[in-house]
Amino acid sequence: MLTNPTTEAASRRVALIEAGSIGLVSGLAAFALKQGIGWLGGVRMRGVTLMPPWLWLPLVGMVGAGLAGWMIAAIAPQATGSGLPYIKVALAPRGLTQSKVVMNLRTALVKLVATIAVVGSGSALGRQGPTVYVGATLAAVMTRWFPTSPSFRRQTIAAGAAAGLAAGFNAPLAGVLFVIEELLHDMSSLTLETAILASFIGAVVSRILGGSTWNLEAVMASPLAVTFTAIDIPFLLLLGILTGIISGWFNRSIIASLEFNRRLQLNLPCRMAIAGGLSGAIICVLPVTFHDSTGLRELLTTGKAEVGVLALAFVVKFVMTAIAAGSGASGGLFSPALTLGAALGALVGSWSVAWFGLGNPTTYALAGMGGFFGAVAKTPITAIAIVFEMTMDFNLVLPLMIVVVVSYVVAEQISSGSLYDRLLDLSGLKLELDQQEREHLGAILAGEVMQKQDRYTPP
Repeated sequence: MLTNPTTEAASRRVALIEAGSIGLVSGLAAFALKQGIGWLGGVRMRGVTLMPPWLWLPLVGMVGAGLAGWMIAAIAPQATGSGLPYIKVALAPRGLTQSKVVMNLRTALVKLVATIAVVGSGSALGRQGPTVYVGATLAAVMTRWFPTSPSFRRQTIAAGAAAGLAAGFNAPLAGVLFVIEELLHDMSSLTLETAILASFIGAVVSRILGGSTWNLEAVMASPLAVTFTAIDIPFLLLLGILTGIISGWFNRSIIASLEFNRRLQLNLPCRMAIAGGLSGAIICVLPVTFHDSTGLRELLTTGKAEVGVLALAFVVKFVMTAIAAGSGASGGLFSPALTLGAALGALVGSWSVAWFGLGNPTTYALAGMGGFFGAVAKTPITAIAIVFEMTMDFNLVLPLMIVVVVSYVVAEQISSGSLYDRLLDLSGLKLELDQQEREHLGAILAGEVMQKQDRYTPP
């Protein structure tokens, strides 16, 4: 079927306008999420001074997560988890199960409010995954309000996801690479144009409003914050191996927790309330440093925490993330993965300094962030871009690349394939052709679709 060039050009312009608009909206959504979580987290921390922590923290966790679960179950059942698996289905080629995915304003709003309630009440999950989902969902809504070519709709939704990631981390390049590496696997001019435009605007809006979560300015202020020499390579290789192994176990723990919760046969509000209460109970018996998740995260990133604090933080974050994610709570895995990587990297760096007098714990913490993130999400290129854009230190590039590549290779041996595809399988949504499409494709002969005339003209 021939396409009208004029109509195609007009649709392309609409797609670019939509991409710019969704970048703006995604930046605002990221800011709203940060402000909401910060406000509720502040209420939670002030309550510790008025009530015993052993009572207040579990109570806030249970009530916040339980209310979020009730809201999701009653209004938007697909607002659970990070939402990334649903984006992958929505972006699947024609003939797949997009019709089973609901992407509308109601779902986006519930995702925002539920994430604030879950993360702000003390959950170990993060807000970046939901920000990506909200960006993609709002983009899908916009394509219905201002229809464009069906062939451009996927690019616009992917651009919304890119804007959400860029706004969540202030990392526009990472947003573009995430679309190419994980979502569309496409480098066409329209894909790049829409993703770049949306990511740039989303990151700018988020930066102006202060929507970033990871504040590494204090970490990078020191002239010796990141150092790298050839002597560090063996220890970085070791960090990559450890990160790959443990990230594989992490992915398996998320799946195991989801399967365990499914066997409990409890409704979503009950599961989330129990997970929130358990998270609060765990935190209340830990040192005061662990009560404020933002302060703890920044402490781990510097690599200057004591070894005991690093080890305890790693174990606690690992367990709490599995508990929260297994309940179906609205929240992402990006932030926990980065935090776990920072703790593990700082541990290896502290060990190398203590035993051999070599290495820089801050360098190892930052490299570990990228390694753990890339191995969990199976997006090594995006992981390198995110950490680099957050630090803007070229001294980090080589250690980051070493750890990310090694951890990715090792993680594939422990838990192969994308975690999000596994989550899709558990939800009953599989990225496979439906029966009608399989029969249609099976009836097509190669001779009917091949180009019979050689387009090459000899000089």
